Amino acid sequence: MKIIFMGTPDFSVGTLEALIAAGHEITLVVSQPDKPKGRGHELQPTPVKEAALKHGLTVYQPKKVRDPEVLEKLRETEADVIVVIAFGQIIPKSILEMKQYGCINVHASLLPKYRGAAPIQWAVIDGEKESGVTIMQMDEGLDTGDMLLKGSLELAEDETGGSLFDRLSTLGANLCVEALKKLQKGELKPEKQGESPTEYARMLTKDMGDLDWNESAVKLERLIRGLNPWPSAYTKLGDRTLKIWSARVCEKTDETAVCGEIIRVTKDTICVACGEGALEITELQLQGKKRMDTGAFLRGYHLEPGTKLG
Repeated sequence: MKIIFMGTPDFSVGTLEALIAAGHEITLVVSQPDKPKGRGHELQPTPVKEAALKHGLTVYQPKKVRDPEVLEKLRETEADVIVVIAFGQIIPKSILEMKQYGCINVHASLLPKYRGAAPIQWAVIDGEKESGVTIMQMDEGLDTGDMLLKGSLELAEDETGGSLFDRLSTLGANLCVEALKKLQKGELKPEKQGESPTEYARMLTKDMGDLDWNESAVKLERLIRGLNPWPSAYTKLGDRTLKIWSARVCEKTDETAVCGEIIRVTKDTICVACGEGALEITELQLQGKKRMDTGAFLRGYHLEPGTKLG
């Protein structure tokens, strides 16, 4: 098939690569404009743009896809279908209906669950046992289009936002190739979505990572995994930020301890009292230091039970 591909971040790259490997002709790659990054504020290409240029593909980076000149550019570009994955702008009806097979979206959740910007991380944070990818026929709503194909996987007990991101990126790439093959053969039966049983998977913010020790240890442990690697979970140790990269739920041996109080320090772990249960920190990063396991941290930093975090 001839495809216009619309995507921006790392998550989209696997699907672009898979479509190329499957023999599809990518007639145009549309990505968000380059953004300044780092201390020098140099413009950095999006991951999709980088991948596209390696394959010698034409890249188009409009500020707004609704602009008339953008619509004309897409209209004059030969394509059977538009594949959209994490593009970053709302696609207007004029584009949705522009090509023979419309716009096909690769969404990282088992719709109608987790519509929205951060479905991967929220699945971990909410303690879901499974997640997956839905190939969807896009409409004017936010992730509300007819479902065409689904693939699912089980979440590991130590699943992080980062590990699930990688697994769903691979699953989505393979599923998109399969969906296009079936679409061309007329083998897909669109299925309407019902009401979503979950809240909108809103975008992540840095302040979400500020651990509230009054919460249960189970909830905090899931939050830590869901926000790993970005924006990451953190607390305060004195006047310095302490990032928590990995932790596990443990027994609260001192019921008199206040929330956020260190109740036990072993050779390799720090145990902190929570609103319900306790959390054993196994990997951390003190402000100005490298990320390390707790055992390595404790060999260079003395902590006593009774120390308060947060």
